[in-house]
Parts: sequence; C-alpha cells; structure tokens
Amino acid sequence: MPNKVVVVGGGYGGSAAAKALDGVSDVVLVEPKEAFFHAVGALRAAVNPEFLPRIFFPYDKLLAFGRVVRDRAVRVEPGRVTLASGEELAADYIVLATGSGYPFPAKTDVDDTAAAQQKYREAQANIDAAEHVLLLGAGPVGLEFAGEIKHVWPEKKVVIVDPVADILSEYDPELREEVRRQLAELDIQLVLGSPLKKNPPTEPGARGTFHVSTASDVDITANIWFRCFGVVPQTAYLTGALADVRRPNGQVAVSETLQVKGQDTVFALGDITDIAEPKQASAANRHVEVVAGNIKALIEGKRELAAYQPGPAAIILPLGPTGGAAQLPGRGIAGPDVTSQFKGADLLTGRLGQLFGVGGV
Repeated sequence: MPNKVVVVGGGYGGSAAAKALDGVSDVVLVEPKEAFFHAVGALRAAVNPEFLPRIFFPYDKLLAFGRVVRDRAVRVEPGRVTLASGEELAADYIVLATGSGYPFPAKTDVDDTAAAQQKYREAQANIDAAEHVLLLGAGPVGLEFAGEIKHVWPEKKVVIVDPVADILSEYDPELREEVRRQLAELDIQLVLGSPLKKNPPTEPGARGTFHVSTASDVDITANIWFRCFGVVPQTAYLTGALADVRRPNGQVAVSETLQVKGQDTVFALGDITDIAEPKQASAANRHVEVVAGNIKALIEGKRELAAYQPGPAAIILPLGPTGGAAQLPGRGIAGPDVTSQFKGADLLTGRLGQLFGVGGV
C-alpha cells in the first residue's frame, strides 16, 4: 500500500505540496473552500469587478491521482485527521498548511465561491460610492490597497493611518523612499506615528460618513474604511500530541527540516510556522520544496533530510497595475517598471492557472 499523506489546507503552500507529492504517495488535500483563493490578487478584485473571476481556481484538476476533500479539519494529531463531517483520515504523513486569516478584502473567510465574489462586488460598489477612503494599517496590504483604489479612482481621497513611525521599516531605506515618492505622486496621505482615538462607528467596508481623530489630534472625515492589519494563524484544530507545539500567537513550532517540533511524520509550512521571516506566498513555496523533498526521502527510507534556510528580506509591492516598488535579493531596489513585470496586470494569475490546469473561474 502506498504511503498516505494528508495535506491540511489548500492555500499556496498546501496546494503546491499536494501537487508535488501526487503520485509519490496517496494524497488527500483537505480544504473547506470551493475553489483556491488567490489572495495576491484580492485587493485588485475589490476595486475591479472584471478581475474578480481571475482569483478563484477550482481544485478539481489539481491532482491527477489524489483527491480533494471539501471539508474542514477540526482535530489533527499524529497519524489522524478528523473532519467537521466526522470522517477520520488515517495518515502516514501530515502536512499542516492552513495559513492565516486576515481582514477582508485582503482575504476572504467565505467558503462558497459565488458568495465570496458577491462580497467583493459589494465592496467595489461601496468604494465607488465613497469620496474619502480611510485605511487603517500602513503595511504592505494598506499601501497596496491604496494604490489599487487610486488607479481606478484617482480623484478619491485616500488616507492611511498607522501608529508606526515609518512604513516598511523591515526593508531598506531606499525602498521606503521610493514607495513614499509614488504615494505622494498618487496623492495618498500618510498619517503615521499616532493611532486613532476610537475606531470608526461604521463596520469595515460599509458606507457611511464619519469623523475620527488620531491621538495627535489629526482630524479625518471619510465615507468608508477598511482594516489592513491583523494576521491570525489558523491552527485551533491542533490536539493531542500536537497541542503543545502551538505557540501563544497561534504559530506552530517547527525544526529546520520543517517537521513539527517533536514529530517525525508531521510537517508544517507557510504562515503558520514560527520561522522569523515575512509571511508571503513566495516563502510558502520555498517551504514546499523542503517539505515535499523530505517526505519523499522518508518514504524512500532515507535518514538525511534537507534544512530550510530563510532568504534575505524581499518584497514586491504593486501600487496599481503600473506602479510599485520591489526589494529583490541581488538586484537591490526596483521601481514601477520592474515591479509591474513581476506582478503588474497579471498578478501571477497565469502561473496559478498552470498549477491548477485552468484559467480563473
């Protein structure tokens, strides 16, 4: 009998891991969403309804030999995955790849594709009706979202508020300078170094004019706001022998081989790992190479496993389809031309189409 591998979570890392192990072992991918959600393109989908279908990819052509189970893991322990339906999956190896939650529209927590798309269409209509947009959070999500909004509606006033003193402080000063230059050209206002005294009275993404002020008494009037911070690792399902590897922040303790600490047959990758590096889809893909290679090695009876080494700080930050900046290892700081070559109008949808054997749905 072939070894059974259960991959829990069908995001960037989970889908790629399942694909890499398909045929090498008996793979089951557990994922509650009807289709893969391409979070890299989510912010553009929130402003451009024509782009929206391109961020959903059905799972039915991902695996040639394994299967995808549309369900949610509620208990995971070595050798067994229990689903919300009550089904139990025995596993020789388990890959934890459940990723993280993040406020809408950077991510969606809606499992049904039609319902998720409707939520994005409503957001687009609400932004369209607003004259002033407030974004809370000056990290990559807030900055990218501001650029997408300004590309579609250059006349709108967009304000970004964050208690941090500067943007992108974990990256090189030259990158920050280039991003600030483009934000100024787009007339995007940064209000940094002071939080809001109180959150807006309306729900995020809802229409409704409001007035707020920062702790430093900067007054802001807007018609809509969005929360652009708050990563939450999705690991509440860990039980039994795996309960102790879940850190207080929800991340999972892993060794350099990406095996869960204290476990030989359970691996973790992507956003849920406690590796000190930016939580990006590119990092998850690098994790996949190590995890899939190590599981193959164990199946073949090898004892030497590969170790994962985090790469240098890197980021590709679009500010609309033709803007943005990047910090690339070995290439330094790049401006809009290079950034748009990497992410630009496509936002990597073509590459995902190859992985899933389809175009966007």
